[in-house]
Amino acid sequence: MRLLIMGPPGAGKGTQAVALAQRIGGAHISTGDIFRANVQQQTELGKTAQRYMDAGEYVPDEVTNAMVEDRLAQDDARDAFILDGYPRTVDQVDTLDRILDGLGTKLDGVLELVVDPEELIQRLLKRAETSGRADDTEAVIRHRQEVYTAETAPLLEVYGARGLVIEVDGMGDVDEVTRRIDAALPA
Repeated sequence: MRLLIMGPPGAGKGTQAVALAQRIGGAHISTGDIFRANVQQQTELGKTAQRYMDAGEYVPDEVTNAMVEDRLAQDDARDAFILDGYPRTVDQVDTLDRILDGLGTKLDGVLELVVDPEELIQRLLKRAETSGRADDTEAVIRHRQEVYTAETAPLLEVYGARGLVIEVDGMGDVDEVTRRIDAALPA
């Protein structure tokens, strides 16, 4: 199974993607994790990514596309994967289509986690308190929500036209959302 998980920041994508990847025996491919690892290691990519992430902006496509293409070609992603945080723009959808076509595969579905906007902000503020994430100030959180709506939400239209979107209620505790995802996935 090859899936993309979508939803605004704070919807629980990362938590659900990690668990779902384990359940389907596939790779969890998170651009956020890749960026944070590079930031921690102070690589040139990490320094560049940090400037964008601190401002609540997306890392430029050419950097992200190359990382994703390399990651999808690795053995653990051959039969099953969950993409988390990519694609984020319509241009990246086209790039992902090209990458998957080159690998002789395609997406089986796009999970959309739907969560009330004010709930998202409260979740992220709480996460900032408990994890010490400096990028989760209220102003940056609200900006990231706006960026998501403007740049990423249109992907749902593209994937919806292909019949791939699987909408899942992302409200409630982790186990509730996990059960909803499992019930919504094709057999």
